[in-house]
Amino acid sequence: RQSGRKYNLFLKRRLRIDKRHQSKDSVFFRDGVRRIDFVLSYVDDFSKELEKKLERRKEFESNLQKAGLELETEDKKESEDGKIFFVKIHAPWEVLITYAEVLNIKVPIKENDIPSTVENPLDCMLYPLRLPEKVMHPEPDYFTAPFSKDKQELYLINDESTFFSPSVRNRIVNYILTRCPYGTEEGKKKFGIKRLLNNGTYTAAYPLHDCQYWKKANDPNCDNERYTLYMEWARFLRFYKEQPLDLIRKYYGEKIGIYFAWLGFYTEMLFLAAVVGLICFLYGLFTMDENMSSKEICDPAIGGEIIMCPLCDQECDYWRLNTTCESSQYSHLFDNVATLFFAIFMGIWVTLFLEFWKRRQARLKYEWDLVDFEEEQQQLQLRPEYEAKCTQKKRNPVTQEMEPYLPLTSQAVRFCISGTTVLFWVSLIIASMIAVIVYRLAVYAAFASLMENTQTLQPISGLLTPQLATSVTASCLNFVIIMILNFFYEKIAIWITDMEIPRTHMEYENRLTMKMFLFQFVNYYSSCFYVAFFKGKFVGYPGAYTYMFNRWRNEECDPAGCLIELTTQLTIVMAGKQIWGNIQEAFVPWICNWWGRRKARNNPENLYSRWEQDHDLQTFGALGLFYEYLEM
Repeated sequence: RQSGRKYNLFLKRRLRIDKRHQSKDSVFFRDGVRRIDFVLSYVDDFSKELEKKLERRKEFESNLQKAGLELETEDKKESEDGKIFFVKIHAPWEVLITYAEVLNIKVPIKENDIPSTVENPLDCMLYPLRLPEKVMHPEPDYFTAPFSKDKQELYLINDESTFFSPSVRNRIVNYILTRCPYGTEEGKKKFGIKRLLNNGTYTAAYPLHDCQYWKKANDPNCDNERYTLYMEWARFLRFYKEQPLDLIRKYYGEKIGIYFAWLGFYTEMLFLAAVVGLICFLYGLFTMDENMSSKEICDPAIGGEIIMCPLCDQECDYWRLNTTCESSQYSHLFDNVATLFFAIFMGIWVTLFLEFWKRRQARLKYEWDLVDFEEEQQQLQLRPEYEAKCTQKKRNPVTQEMEPYLPLTSQAVRFCISGTTVLFWVSLIIASMIAVIVYRLAVYAAFASLMENTQTLQPISGLLTPQLATSVTASCLNFVIIMILNFFYEKIAIWITDMEIPRTHMEYENRLTMKMFLFQFVNYYSSCFYVAFFKGKFVGYPGAYTYMFNRWRNEECDPAGCLIELTTQLTIVMAGKQIWGNIQEAFVPWICNWWGRRKARNNPENLYSRWEQDHDLQTFGALGLFYEYLEM
């Protein structure tokens, strides 16, 4: 029986292979002519809402066809797992030119005939860092102009199928998908692929890559730009090479191109700061033995003769100053004359970074025709949610067209709720910081008693002081609280930004940025501000110590200062954040993509199609770049 099943499965696969002469590792419809610009996927889940989802899909796809898009459905029997339907979408020429005019997309009118700039005499030295010219500049430089249907003869239209790049075609189809209606529910007009993804009508919506990143496609018409980007750029061994920004922009679009341009510039500038920081650190390392304050603290004749008052009221005893010898020496690594120079240098560095980036950005704006990009985005890219929820309209005094608007009273109420929510969460951070301070005050005496009475800890008592032990454990506790608050606040910030109903995508991102940056700045660095500016400043003196809540005695800094503790605090928070971020952003996606690649390599291309391969990739997320910028 088992051999019979295997034979039937073999026949089924053989029939599927014979059914298509064209490889399914293709970005075209079955006719091999029409390009797939977007893919929607869904499954029959046989839930109570099956009929409702079926009706939504039918209405949505019908409206897409009315908008001029062409659809082709792959039955679930054709999918690798036999469960997923795929709807392939193609935008014909008429749709592309209509929406290119609506979106004010700039297209070439003439090849640039301005002579290139004079070559840099140092170019020969930089040759090892260069990439091939074809990779750096995949297409000629053109003079461009906004597209107009009535003036098509002015543009360099050699081939209608390749005139608009895949990233532009994807952008146009995505614009249609986000605004296409799918019916009326509860008396309200419903539209947009985002809602359909949220309610489970569709499981995914995505454009296609042109090939697998580790090998070229079999299709001779494929440019294999993804493969080129991987081989020349997105590999660790190519880290020292310049970035092919024009190819990144051509393949992924302007927003992602600008991000990598900024990230590369930021990394170059940080390298300079890192070199100066390393020199300052080495200065502290080499002059450690010459530090006069450390010498006096460590000297048995000076520090060994100075008796210090107990650091807590009950469990602590009198102690000699030279017991903090090691911590004072290590403090000199970060607290020396070079530290002052480095602080001044970083103040200058950040100013230069901003000014040089403005120049780099202006150059990219000119080269990529993005000079009016922000203004065009503000005018053209009204959010679908804004258009849906703002039922009232008024005449625009500039364009004299009727536009949706949100009444001033409604805006005021929404902003009040938003501001109150943000203040509540910032107050919650401050409350959690006070709780960590109370923890520090409460456990210090316990650590002091433990280290004094435990013989096994005596050999390291000079290095692991009660202050350091308290600081390390408090920093770890603080980091856990930071990550928990951050997890919940991200969801709250998105919710209250949605509630404000921003007019454009740019306004939405700006408002979300303000909320997230304010919160994360307070969340990540409030404890560092406490250690740097408040700890040890309100201690009192013997016989008249100050107490928090009249119960816990305020803590003091190490005799060598609080900077070593500040360094410990910052290291634990930042290193912990980086480790957690790398697990989320690198390790988990790598595992998932490795599993997807394993499936891709174990299935023939005839069976495991291009749209299935990309369906199994990790989702980028609607705010993917937002989180990248925020982290940097």
